[in-house]
Amino acid sequence: MPMTEQATGAHHPQPRARNGGPSSATVEHLTGAQSLIRSLEEVGADTVFGLPGGCILPAYDPLMDSTRVRHILVRHEQGAGHAATGYAQATGKVGVCMVTSGPGATNLVTPIADAAMDSVPLVAITGQVASAAIGTDAFQEADICGITMPITKHNFLVTRAEDIAHTIAEAFHIASTGRPGPVLVDIAKDALQAKTTFSWPPTLDLPGYRPVTKPHAKQIREAAKLITQAKRPVLYVGGGVMKAGATAELKVLAELTGAPVTTTLMALGSFPDSHPLHVGMPGMHGSVTAVTALQKADLIVALGARFDDRVTGKLDSFAPFAKIVHADIDPAEIGKNRAADVPIVGDAREVIADLVQAVQAEHTEGNTGDYAAWWKDLNRWRDTYPVGYDLPEDGSLSPQQVIERIGQLAPEGTIFAAGVGQHQMWASHFINYEQPSTWLNSGGAGTMGYAVPAAMGAKAGMPDRAVWAIDGDGCFQMTNQELTTCALNNIPIKVAIINNGALGMVRQWQTLFYNQRYSNTVLHSGADTDGAPAKGTRVPDFVKLSEAMGCYAIRCEDPADLDKVIAEANAINDRPVVIDFIVHEDAMVWPMVAAGTSNDEVMAARGVRPDFGDNEDD
Repeated sequence: MPMTEQATGAHHPQPRARNGGPSSATVEHLTGAQSLIRSLEEVGADTVFGLPGGCILPAYDPLMDSTRVRHILVRHEQGAGHAATGYAQATGKVGVCMVTSGPGATNLVTPIADAAMDSVPLVAITGQVASAAIGTDAFQEADICGITMPITKHNFLVTRAEDIAHTIAEAFHIASTGRPGPVLVDIAKDALQAKTTFSWPPTLDLPGYRPVTKPHAKQIREAAKLITQAKRPVLYVGGGVMKAGATAELKVLAELTGAPVTTTLMALGSFPDSHPLHVGMPGMHGSVTAVTALQKADLIVALGARFDDRVTGKLDSFAPFAKIVHADIDPAEIGKNRAADVPIVGDAREVIADLVQAVQAEHTEGNTGDYAAWWKDLNRWRDTYPVGYDLPEDGSLSPQQVIERIGQLAPEGTIFAAGVGQHQMWASHFINYEQPSTWLNSGGAGTMGYAVPAAMGAKAGMPDRAVWAIDGDGCFQMTNQELTTCALNNIPIKVAIINNGALGMVRQWQTLFYNQRYSNTVLHSGADTDGAPAKGTRVPDFVKLSEAMGCYAIRCEDPADLDKVIAEANAINDRPVVIDFIVHEDAMVWPMVAAGTSNDEVMAARGVRPDFGDNEDD
């Protein structure tokens, strides 16, 4: 049968099969399915999240015999994808998920898109109908390669058993190098059943795939000159710094230059929150100081960041005084949203290391930046407009206080995963992130239902670390079935449900922009006439639901019980723990830049527009 392997993705030609590897490799006679499992073992995949079905079933038989690959049986394929992402973000390894064809594969679309937006190394393995049936609308057939073409870094359709080993090796290489991302490997059922030979390592044949990691020296020197000449520089740090393992280099560069550092939602923990040079998170719900620093900067050094709309606000009014140094591993990102005065293509670790040397050379020649006036402004804004919150007047639980105390009482090195919405923003502000890879969230896609399975994946990959999922009652109801997976697989995560009885962030927008018309944002059955959740209504009852899934569950409504309940959760490590925190429904996320407006219009709180004076725009 002729090879019908399909490879999709930018500038990635179809790999040509080369059976065997070096002459010293041991050749074994196996089925395609056995070759798949052996390949996973050899590339170092120690954990696979998955759910079997007809077309992938041949692979599950040899998987049962593997002593090197742990399979975790999820309750929904979306859970498998998010768990693999959480595993990858926490460990730095490639996350792996494996599901069957048709609806099994299409249930992976959301986590694959999520991984693509956040540059997470992921290999998704899907079963496909037998090669002769492809294109006939066979039972449980879906063109998952075609469906995921825009959201994968690369994907493959494999129809021959002899192509499985080298395809898996190539998939892991592509997923983990350059700008990390998801790779899909769709394998026809007959390829899994057929006999083949297996040898390792295979020869990788990706002639068009050569990520540039070493930056151009001239561009580095030019960037260093701009840094020392600037009066109001900002280091704008994105998730690429974390992906590159460049956090130590970043700290050296920041302290060498003395420039303020702002870390995006995806970069929290890449630079210690407590460091005096850190001015907070930028963006729609960023700190006033970080948002304003970017607006008034005369130089922005963007490192592994992509100038996304949540950071820039209205793009044509973003940072009007700033020259741009933009360093990224992905050349497609440079100039995509904001033109770069100094474009630098390269791995963030190498870029920053070279920048350190270039700045040191500038200092040796007597060229040092003078940022004293800049820091005077920054410190005044930081002192005048700190991120904070007010406690509810009725004595109910403040969601911000709940999240803040969870962070303060958590063991050192705790990993936090968040869903999407108000609780995500509060978790980004009120927990201090001092170490890399301790903050996991869905940044680019904004996927509700991310937190529980991502926390599960993180705990599976880092079993000796405490893992808290900070979730909303809306997000929790999308993927909470994976608590059953946690309970049955000894994955004792802790889940804080920030339960305001509503889709909180949507409700906040309805409050601010839709005249308090709360259309379809109340989650509990029944509602008061003002759209607030009906008092005392618990549908579902999260405590009973969690207990039914094998968890220890607690409800907390009184601020006086807050520390005791959190301490109780921290002390339980033999099963998952869920705390249903009943919080005030009217709490809002501040600061805020309304969608579509300029960052100059940042609001420190409702009705509070910061006053920066007129002399700072000079």
